[in-house]
Amino acid sequence: MKKLFFRIDNYLGEQSRFMSLFLRIGLAIVFLYAAISSFISPNDWVGYLPGFVRNILPETVVLGIFSVIELSLAAWLLSGVYVRFAALLCVIMLLGIVVSNFSLLPISFRDIGLIFAALALMVIKEDKSPLTK
Repeated sequence: MKKLFFRIDNYLGEQSRFMSLFLRIGLAIVFLYAAISSFISPNDWVGYLPGFVRNILPETVVLGIFSVIELSLAAWLLSGVYVRFAALLCVIMLLGIVVSNFSLLPISFRDIGLIFAALALMVIKEDKSPLTK
């Protein structure tokens, strides 16, 4: 049994070149879902907007702008170009979401895990897969 675990561990260790790809795809899916969902069902997302933002611009305008930013960020992550900067923007956006929705921590706590995924993407060595050219 120990040999089996050793072989599996060695095999998976050799596949580390896919770490960046998997993190980029995972984060991109999160941003794609949020953007598309807020376009389709904006009323489900309005409650997450900070009060001061709702006082400046109409809620639908803010959601639309934020959704376009999220779609752009997802495309940037999937492109594999300047990934560290895309990951940094993910961290900043997700931190903003967590801080501005701290009273909703039972819902937004998942974003803390996403922050650390984006931080990992910032510090790992770029993979050499064909999808990052």
